[in-house]
Amino acid sequence: MKIAIVSTHPIQYHTPWFQKLAAQDHLELKVYYALVPDKQQQGVGFGEAFAWDIPLLEGYDWELIPNKRESPSLRGFFQSSTPAIYSLLAEAKPEVVIITGWQSLPLLQALWAAVRLGIPRIVRGESNGLRTRTPLVQGLHRMLLSQFGAFLTIGKLNREFYRQYGIADERLFSCPYFVDNDRFAEQFSREVRGRADVRAGWNIPAGHTCFLFAGKLEPKKRIMDLLRAMDEARQNSPGIHLLVAGAGELMDEARRFAGSRSFPVTFAGFLNQSQITRAYAAADCLVLPSDYGETWGLVVNEAMACGLPALVSDEVGCGRDLVEEAVTGGVFPRGDINALALKIQAFASDPDRLVRMGEQARQRINGYSVERAAQGTLRAIEFVLNQTQADTTAFRDCVKTPEMPPTSVGGIEFQHSEFRGRELR
Repeated sequence: MKIAIVSTHPIQYHTPWFQKLAAQDHLELKVYYALVPDKQQQGVGFGEAFAWDIPLLEGYDWELIPNKRESPSLRGFFQSSTPAIYSLLAEAKPEVVIITGWQSLPLLQALWAAVRLGIPRIVRGESNGLRTRTPLVQGLHRMLLSQFGAFLTIGKLNREFYRQYGIADERLFSCPYFVDNDRFAEQFSREVRGRADVRAGWNIPAGHTCFLFAGKLEPKKRIMDLLRAMDEARQNSPGIHLLVAGAGELMDEARRFAGSRSFPVTFAGFLNQSQITRAYAAADCLVLPSDYGETWGLVVNEAMACGLPALVSDEVGCGRDLVEEAVTGGVFPRGDINALALKIQAFASDPDRLVRMGEQARQRINGYSVERAAQGTLRAIEFVLNQTQADTTAFRDCVKTPEMPPTSVGGIEFQHSEFRGRELR
């Protein structure tokens, strides 16, 4: 069975999913990319050029779609254009096309190509209902979603988003957002043995509770909220430290603020995939204060795979799935500095409780795995193929001419069933 997946570019979190599907004996998988970025293109938003230090293009078949843009980019809806996907799909003749959202023109070009070619379509998007949308956008969403036969849901809020548009539950298939839990756990187990040295290298005092921010320093992640909350919390909890693992456009502002307050913070800079577990080994709790632009927040998965609890704002998409109050972490109102400061103080006051929550977080994240994502994908594929077959059968039945008595012409009887237009070949 031929399956095509269309994606904007190689993403470290997608690779295990593609590899798991490619390993299925009955599937012939091919992934089509609009762009394979170089170090400069990959570094957009991170503050520095880099390449991921884990293999992203191994273990599955892939092809780069010719891009009509002279200088294609990952930033901006129209920064890539790949109309050649039509001819590629027409030649490959996949039985199902999976499209990884609609946030970029190449994904819509792939959708339109599959519609024209009559190929069943599945979507795996990240949208949720936290963001207020205009009637125009809602109308565009309805038109867009009507073109898919099945939907891979990454979590509870994503599932609710589709339900808001009237998508029936039978067309929703759980494909939980995941990280490579085994890889993170293995890396963490090595790093945590040298926890004291790692903390000393980042000037984290022994015995202090270390809170971790991991990600781009960009507006939607609201690093300044965390810095202000830490500044407030340390007035009553002096034994706290902030570790910032990341880079981006707000780095200079963050450094200036921290310098003006002289509170304990370490800016570790960007850490690649093989390095980020050092930060999880050094930390006691992850904090993600993002707004609704954080449609999921995979750093929470990473942290929990390493046995850390998480403090997240109520607009972080994964909160409803992963963060249970006082069990796997805590939730605070987005932008409420005082509420976040109080959470930080409470967590720092009970280190044993942090350890217990971390263990429960590790157990929670086991259910968000590549195995479950692959299972949901296979169920969705089976559904759209069965639905397509059922729709074709129903259509053929409805156009059949009713049985009529024989007609005699020139003494020769003809059955009307002989003239049914070859049953719509």
